[in-house]
Formats: sequence, structure tokens, C-alpha cells
Amino acid sequence: MVHRVVQSIDDIESEPAPVISKEVAIIKTDKGEIVVEFWRDVAPNTVTNFIKLANEKFYDGTAFHRVDEGFVIQGGCPLTKDPSKENEWGKGDSGYRIDGEQNDRKHVRGVLSMARKGEDFNSASCQFFICLDEAKSLDRLYTAFGRLIRGDDVLEAIGTTKTEFPPGGGGEKSRPVARMGVETIRIVPRETLTKSNPSNPNSNPKQL
Repeated sequence: MVHRVVQSIDDIESEPAPVISKEVAIIKTDKGEIVVEFWRDVAPNTVTNFIKLANEKFYDGTAFHRVDEGFVIQGGCPLTKDPSKENEWGKGDSGYRIDGEQNDRKHVRGVLSMARKGEDFNSASCQFFICLDEAKSLDRLYTAFGRLIRGDDVLEAIGTTKTEFPPGGGGEKSRPVARMGVETIRIVPRETLTKSNPSNPNSNPKQL
């Protein structure tokens, strides 16, 4: 198997050490668990909104409806809970919008960022994506608010799954053939994770 060599946050020597929150999110998927940490220093409102939705179990039972290999996996749409609404997947929201938080964090593999509607920077709601590789075209145009610290193998499994065009054709060939389900997203104290499962050993972030 040929593995792609991609750029991650730790490869950018000039990138300042992120100030992260004491919480992490455990995203339990059909392929395994992904753990992400948050960047409250550059996107406090976005982090607060994501944690709020996760604590309300908003994301439970959703799916990654978009897999663009080598680019991103996208999820968080509440309509993905209902297979009969597949034609509408990707169009759902939380019922409200939040303002974007422009920052200098780079969109590289493992970075967690908010999706938005069209060109409106202040139109994020609940949908999010995780980068599969460096995506400079997204920098400062989408709100990066965290990064993966465990589960890169799970990210790879989802990011390389077979895809097809959505029902009705048209659009991009990014709909997973097999459902990439999100069973739960749980917010837990970082210390409970590190006691038995150390996160990135190359990272010594300040905590907020």
C-alpha cells in the first residue's frame, strides 16, 4: 500500500504552539474513534458552539455525507440521520448561524474547521470538516478551530472510502457508497484521555 506523505500542524515550524481548551471531543464513527482538541485562543465562539451541540447530542446518529479524497471529510448535517432525506444531505443546519472567526491557523491534515453556506463567511452553523491534506485555499476563509490528536488511521479509512455521485446525479463524486456513520460525539476532560491514552507526544500546548 502506498501512503501519501502529507503536511500536518507539527510539520510547520513557524506555527505557534496552540492554546487549547481542557476539553477534547471523542468522535465515535463506524470506522473507529477520532479525538480532536480545540483552539479556544483563535476561535472561542466556534469551539463553544461545537461543544454545545455535542453536549446536546445533536451530532449523534449523523454521518459524514461528503468525502472528497485528498481534500476533506464533511459531516454534522442533521438531515443525515434520516436515509429517506438523502437528497437533502448537506443542506441541514442547527436553526441558527454563527459568525466566522478569521485566524492564521493553517488548513493541513487533521485540522477541524467549520463549513459554511456559499461565500458568506458568517454563515456557519453545525456542519464541520476535517482536512485530509494541506488546503491553502481554505486558509482565513473558513474557521479552523481544532485538530485531530488521535485516530489518523480512522481519518484515512473514511477519507479513502469509495464514493459516488449523489442521488439524481450532478455535483461532485463525494457521496460515500457505504454510510460513514457518526455514532456519538462526546466532550470529555483532556486529562481523562491522557491518563491512559497520551495525545500527540510532539505537542506541548498551553491549556486554557
